[in-house]
Amino acid sequence: MSAATFMDLALEQAENAEKAGEVPIGCVIVRDGVVIARAGNRTLTDRDPTAHAEVLALREAARVLGSERLPDCDLYVTLEPCTMCAAAISFARIRRLYFGALDPKGGAVESGVHFFASPTCHHAPEVYPAVGETRAATLLREFFKARR
Repeated sequence: MSAATFMDLALEQAENAEKAGEVPIGCVIVRDGVVIARAGNRTLTDRDPTAHAEVLALREAARVLGSERLPDCDLYVTLEPCTMCAAAISFARIRRLYFGALDPKGGAVESGVHFFASPTCHHAPEVYPAVGETRAATLLREFFKARR
């Protein structure tokens, strides 16, 4: 499957999160061409500020593989990861990060603190921004527009 196909699956998770009243962000983790974990944001549902899609998917992938290290896995997420999620991605040793929309306010990869470029970063994945960017950005923009 292609990067666009895996991002489509992450976007499905984002849409599911939106239906649950969450900010529409979704994530899938892939190993050897197979999705091993998927999640959408659940911060409100779980009453947990760390229940971002990336963190939830990383937890599931680690459980599935029986390891906290995921060096041969690729992570697809609909929005540029925040600092917390970038750190979790680094600690998990994710091989490649694909993300959709930029997050100028909260992002930490191409925006903000540029976490992976920091000398204190343990591991930096290969980064592929703007995969499925239009659809991801539109989903978020429409979600927040409806909230105003």
